[in-house]
Amino acid sequence: MKPINIINEPSYGGDEGLTGHPSLSSEKPEKKGVSSQLGISAGRPSTPSDDYSISEAEMPETNARGDAVNEIPKLDANAPIAHLYLTFDTPVDCPELQDPRLGGPGLPPFPDLSRYTDPLTWPRARKGIMVAISCVATAFTAYAAGAYSEAADLIAADLKTSREGALAGVTTFCVGFAVAPMVLAPFSEINGRYPIFAVAGVIFVIFQAVCGVVTNLAGILVARFLKGVGGSVFSTMVGGVIADMYEKEERNTPMALFSGAVLVGTGLGPLVAAVMVERWGNDGQRWKWIFWHQVIVDFVLMVAVVVFFKESRGSVLLSRKAKALNAWYEQLEVKGVFGVWVSGTNGDLAFAMDPIPSSNNLNLVVAEKGTLASRSEACLRTRDGVRLRRIRWIVKEDEQRATLVTMITVSLFRPFMFLFTEPIVFFFSLWVSFAWAILYLTFGSIPLVFQRQYGFDIEQSGYVFVAMIVGSILATIIGIYQESMLKHPRWQPGPGSSEVDTEDDREDNVESGGFWAFVRRKFPADSPESRLYLTCFTSVLLPAGLYLFGFAAQPSIHWMVPTFAIFLATMGIFYIYLATFNYLADIYQTYASSALAAQSFCRNVLGGAFPLVTGPLIRNLGEDAMGGLLGAIATALTVVPWVLVLFGEKIRGRSAFAIALDRKQR
Repeated sequence: MKPINIINEPSYGGDEGLTGHPSLSSEKPEKKGVSSQLGISAGRPSTPSDDYSISEAEMPETNARGDAVNEIPKLDANAPIAHLYLTFDTPVDCPELQDPRLGGPGLPPFPDLSRYTDPLTWPRARKGIMVAISCVATAFTAYAAGAYSEAADLIAADLKTSREGALAGVTTFCVGFAVAPMVLAPFSEINGRYPIFAVAGVIFVIFQAVCGVVTNLAGILVARFLKGVGGSVFSTMVGGVIADMYEKEERNTPMALFSGAVLVGTGLGPLVAAVMVERWGNDGQRWKWIFWHQVIVDFVLMVAVVVFFKESRGSVLLSRKAKALNAWYEQLEVKGVFGVWVSGTNGDLAFAMDPIPSSNNLNLVVAEKGTLASRSEACLRTRDGVRLRRIRWIVKEDEQRATLVTMITVSLFRPFMFLFTEPIVFFFSLWVSFAWAILYLTFGSIPLVFQRQYGFDIEQSGYVFVAMIVGSILATIIGIYQESMLKHPRWQPGPGSSEVDTEDDREDNVESGGFWAFVRRKFPADSPESRLYLTCFTSVLLPAGLYLFGFAAQPSIHWMVPTFAIFLATMGIFYIYLATFNYLADIYQTYASSALAAQSFCRNVLGGAFPLVTGPLIRNLGEDAMGGLLGAIATALTVVPWVLVLFGEKIRGRSAFAIALDRKQR
């Protein structure tokens, strides 16, 4: 095992959101001011000429066998401190705690670094718990959006306002969803996911309760806005948590579960609320249990978040690890132990971790946490060029991070720059925003249409939302399976060329006219556009569902037909939502949060506006004309994935951000 070059190791960097993966850099850390930033009394900062070579006076003398015979060189508080970049791959296991320099026991124990492991290397069970908590939280956030609409008439009567005025609570909820992540994202980058999730959960629960006690329209609109602010974290930032823990190739399954949780919760909310409204109705204030039962469930959920949710932001964990190690070094120095063994290799600093024959080892005895150990159990070995050095760890992202004001400014303005300068972001935002608007349209259209055409009461119309839940579950299963389709052995690129140059290729050419060779050449499985192959076909389910719902919702046609249309439309919405998250994350990588923030803002604003126009749209146009109009728009937008599949490389070639990222990868 060679000594690991600390200076040139990759560190966490980049934009916040669906990124957080290492990026290579060869820059050396700035020496000036680093120790003061870390709050360390560092003495004189080291420089490139600061004794990278080992002087003979500092090296112990050796006997004929090469064993050390003199005392180990002394360091004190005036010795310079070298600042080294820390990564998750940096070897920082316990250095020599018990050696001739030490005057006795009582040294501080080596810090527990198990809390600061790379989230990408977490066990599958731990990742599964994180995904489960995130998905359940997402589902109940969406549940809150849908449950409110079913009580709109009762809220309007109680607060002495119109139905449209009450439905404005859906709009303010969505506005909170749209705006809050742009401000909260920089905080999660600096302070981590966990504190943002915990604080947002408390806000969500508090204002859920406020909705059940306010006595005027203004109060409930403000409460809904702040409730949306708290709930936005569990919808828009879960993608970032997933990217923290999973590599690109493993991300589809958790993203599919997350997308399915959104739609399941959206359907479950109005279903439960419709039953409660119909059975309790104007029976005093019992309808307010639409809010209070959510307070109970959300409180239990937030307790689970506080207890079981772990910090997943890699750069934050790395910073905490550096602080723990630096604090331990300071504690050692208080005890009079200065420096750890460091070797100089080609002018670069590296920890000497390689085991070498005992004849080359310093004659030291090692003790971890006060327990003596034999030389063979030593945590560190020594070799030619080894020396003692005072060091402190720093994290590259901490140095490169801008001020909080700058980060919030970038977070607020960069998404809109992406929206209007990046065609990919613009058309994906338009596509997914329309799909999201249709989802929110169902809150008002399903009760109204089924009451108008089939005479359903509120509870019966609420049962129609079961179609949305079933469609979401089935779409999630297929969405998970689509990743395995891309891993088909004959879809993978052949060795050395995309031409037909393997035995399987020649067999394909004979038996099926070169089908698989054609697919590999025209639709490569490793292309970013591979995320869209299945979506080109499944996105058609949205316009098909809209057409069917509009033209079949009449008394002469069984109510199961428009219900089946809702099932189809929900599946189409799922695939559009999943494709948007996966494709934008893959294309923009370190800028993914800005690209996703742009579509999230558009999606939630348009989704919040549609419940206000649902009633007038249906009453003025009728179900058939409404279905035809919306279906036509959805049909036109299905061209988006096809254009990218066919011309994606050319379009990406005109994107300044995509070109820069591609060059960086090379």
